[in-house]
Amino acid sequence: MRQVIIIGSGPAGYTAGIYAARAGLRPLIVASSVEAGGELMKTTEVENFPGFPDGIQGPELMFKMQEQAEKFGAEVLLDDVTAVDLTGDVKKVTLGDGTVEESLTVIFATGSAYRKLGLADEERLSGRGVSWCATCDGFFFKEKAIAVVGGGDSAMEEATFLTRFASKVYVIHRSSSLRASKIMQDRAHANDKIEFLFDKQVTAILGGEKATGVTLTDTVDGSTSDLDLDGLFIAIGNDPRVHLVHGQVDLTSDGTIAVQGRSSKTNLTGVFAAGDVIDATYRQAATAAASGTVAALDVEHYLASLDQTFLAEQTVGSAEGVETSESVVA
Repeated sequence: MRQVIIIGSGPAGYTAGIYAARAGLRPLIVASSVEAGGELMKTTEVENFPGFPDGIQGPELMFKMQEQAEKFGAEVLLDDVTAVDLTGDVKKVTLGDGTVEESLTVIFATGSAYRKLGLADEERLSGRGVSWCATCDGFFFKEKAIAVVGGGDSAMEEATFLTRFASKVYVIHRSSSLRASKIMQDRAHANDKIEFLFDKQVTAILGGEKATGVTLTDTVDGSTSDLDLDGLFIAIGNDPRVHLVHGQVDLTSDGTIAVQGRSSKTNLTGVFAAGDVIDATYRQAATAAASGTVAALDVEHYLASLDQTFLAEQTVGSAEGVETSESVVA
């Protein structure tokens, strides 16, 4: 029986692991068999994570976080969770090989996935001109011509932000009207650097080593044309990875796991969540890491509140007792 299982890695999962391990909870981090490290494993240069003034490669940052968690006693398992039973005092987590791990608490740090266009070269050119995060990658497109795909508030926000760097920003939308709120539309329309391409759909991404343009198909008459670009930002939404908790944990109207206030506490006792899976707004590595800290501290406080005799009986192989939160604050 474990004291805490963390499902998911990335900044939230690994940070939760660091804090939980330092508290003597010996967490198990189920990091995924194919997506360990989360979305940052697909990112090249990360320049906005605190502590790295010269930037750091996304995969390197994740490896360092994993190494730090393991240094303090976290166990990282490169496997997938196929099912969870969150009812009762003991939580059951089923792994890909059929093994069932039991724990007094679970932290969900499963993140979210950016929606993709589904084009052949989309993955190949990811990080080479194709991006899903303007605040992460906008800096690399100074005085460049770029495009944003989408018609909602996120697309308008991304396009407006990107005008700080780019010389030209096209907004490509497949219909003749935007879904974005009026204030966001007005702000984008008022920006001289932004040009709207309505009734257009990106049907191909062009380029060899890096993206050099897109093929546009007119959604009204079916005609096609090529548009030269230095970068393409896709802003058609994202989907929190909540498939494991459907029917067990409450979700918000945005589809994220619902938590109580600024805490990581879900509607189920002993079940916590952190990172992008609870965040439909910011979705940054730094905010995810902070959220992982909150989750680990919430877990620690929850375990400390349990009857110590019950805790000792249930947690075989764990560190004796549960330290207070002061022990994990650097």
